[in-house]
Amino acid sequence: MASEFLVKSVKSIVALSKSGDSDGAYRGYRDLFSDAEFASCRPEDQRQALKLMILAKGVPSPPNETVLEAHRAAVGPLTELVSQHAEPSDHELLGVCHVVLGNEESASSIFKAGLAIERERDPSSVLCGSLMKRVSML
Repeated sequence: MASEFLVKSVKSIVALSKSGDSDGAYRGYRDLFSDAEFASCRPEDQRQALKLMILAKGVPSPPNETVLEAHRAAVGPLTELVSQHAEPSDHELLGVCHVVLGNEESASSIFKAGLAIERERDPSSVLCGSLMKRVSML
């Protein structure tokens, strides 16, 4: 079960987003991912919160400073997840953050590393296809 801190934070962020305050929601994500308590949450709970922001539809293009700050804040926890668990889905999330931040060379390397792991596990997986698409777009 997710920590009370995480549940409360995500509910607040979702409420801001639903009310149309996307900058407020991204500030909430920035604060959440920067909080030391977030790092103590279970990896699967961290992933869920990170996915909510990173894979969300309707990210402004080009991203404004609030969006960039939230993605910068997500890089630390994602880098930790990648180094501790080597999950290809974490590579995808980290790579997407780097794309949003304009670090396409880093994103490409991260996507390729995740793709190599996923190809070993299941070359016909949806994730493998998603990572191949992301690599080809860079």
